[in-house]
Amino acid sequence: MADGRVNPDRPLESLGISGLGSVHYNLTEPQLMEAALSRAEGKLGKGGTLLVSTGKHTGRSPQDKFVVRTPSVEDDIWWENNPPMEPESFARLKEDMFAHMAGRDYFVQDLYGGADPAHRLDVRVVTELAWHSLFIRHLLRRPERAALDAFEADFTIVNCPSFSADPERHGCRSETVIALNFEERLILIGGTEYSGENKKSVFTVLNYLLPAKNIMPMHCSANHAPGNPVDTAVFFGLSGTGKTTLSADPSRVLIGDDEHGWSERGTFNFEGGCYAKTIGLDPKAEPEIYATTQRFATVVENMVHDDTTREVDFDDDSLTANMRCAYPLDYISNASETALGGHPKNIIMLTCDAFGVLPPIARLTPAQAMYHFLSGFTAKVAGTERGVTEPQPTFSTCFGAPFMPRRPEVYGELLKAKIAKHGATCWLVNTGWTGGAFGEGSRMPIKATRALLSAALDGSLDRAKFRKDPNFGFEVPVSVAGVPDLLLNPRKTWDDPAAYDAQADKLVAMFSDNFAQYEGHIDDDVRAIALG
Repeated sequence: MADGRVNPDRPLESLGISGLGSVHYNLTEPQLMEAALSRAEGKLGKGGTLLVSTGKHTGRSPQDKFVVRTPSVEDDIWWENNPPMEPESFARLKEDMFAHMAGRDYFVQDLYGGADPAHRLDVRVVTELAWHSLFIRHLLRRPERAALDAFEADFTIVNCPSFSADPERHGCRSETVIALNFEERLILIGGTEYSGENKKSVFTVLNYLLPAKNIMPMHCSANHAPGNPVDTAVFFGLSGTGKTTLSADPSRVLIGDDEHGWSERGTFNFEGGCYAKTIGLDPKAEPEIYATTQRFATVVENMVHDDTTREVDFDDDSLTANMRCAYPLDYISNASETALGGHPKNIIMLTCDAFGVLPPIARLTPAQAMYHFLSGFTAKVAGTERGVTEPQPTFSTCFGAPFMPRRPEVYGELLKAKIAKHGATCWLVNTGWTGGAFGEGSRMPIKATRALLSAALDGSLDRAKFRKDPNFGFEVPVSVAGVPDLLLNPRKTWDDPAAYDAQADKLVAMFSDNFAQYEGHIDDDVRAIALG
């Protein structure tokens, strides 16, 4: 296989794919831009970007994601979180999808998932859309040209948006399907044009494979001090907590913004690019991410734009609030060339607490870190969804439940063991509300959050005086330079302390109720925290 060569489908025949039209292997960015534009898959944007729409699917379809129930994975999959598909249903799905593909043109990218050669996943991605090929070429890591001819895939993804699944015949829920077969090392995606399904499928596979090698897969961003990869920090967090923004610190080197592994060697990025949210993107607050929205071959997804000037509107969410752009890591000036770091010195767990209860920062013991990692708490706020009139808790275990094929305790125990072995300091950082809940209080000042993170990362915060939080038992600093003392004690920021106490009791009960699912699966020290 060579860059840009148009071949018959010989390398795909081993999968049972035959009779395709033209198959384009490892096209480069200019070639994929040309192909996408000539096929009317998108429009040319300012600076040479590609403006695309994903149609009715503007986000992932977690309820349409299935794991094929085969003997090799039967005892390891967290089936309550990963709906099963029977092998016979998958066989029919594969047969029907491959028949549907006959005569159509396809695009193939041979890529790596993982910056550490010892633990990478070699992935072949077969896409019906040229822009999907461009997207995944940005998001995964590219082999050197000399390695392509001998490339052998560990896993293959076949993405065919024009194929509609039949729930009765294929054992799925709707016309949209994402089916992972670990035994056949094959992932089939149909009925959705949302590009994020491609990258998250790779993440899910790595989340299954790596724990068996004592490697912790993490839904997190990561950076390290300039010239000092040993000083690495990782940032766990669900959508809206500031994971990408806070890790993109110009004074530190960016390892990656979304998915990483923690091996015996240290931290490594799974990806070769970024998939950043663009709603409300501010050129002053995030100048480098903003600049990527006008750089050649950046995929700008689901953004309203002017048809004449091709100016994009960062505030118009009429298509979706989940508007994004995809670009290679080297578009960020302080990105690491190797995408490798040391063992995390600091672990930051980000939460957006719309209840106004949690302090802006707290230090966690290893058992507390496992508790909050398994909880994966953030909150939806009023107005974000129809029917939401007050803050609603969201608990997504391991800060990424949809991508976790194994039981949460597997990842929690791995994290706890690695924290203990390598001496990482763990922090819970609240980027949500203070002085009251959403609608009454105000958002945590970003200046204060950055000051607290800087103190945590440079070690000065460890020397501060701490108090024990009466609600969750973690340690909270009493005073930090550059941060008002009042802000560090959320109860004092409320006009009515009794109202704060009632809200705190409510949140503690929510945590406790959610954590009941782990009874019988956790150690006594973590159980003691859960029981208060």
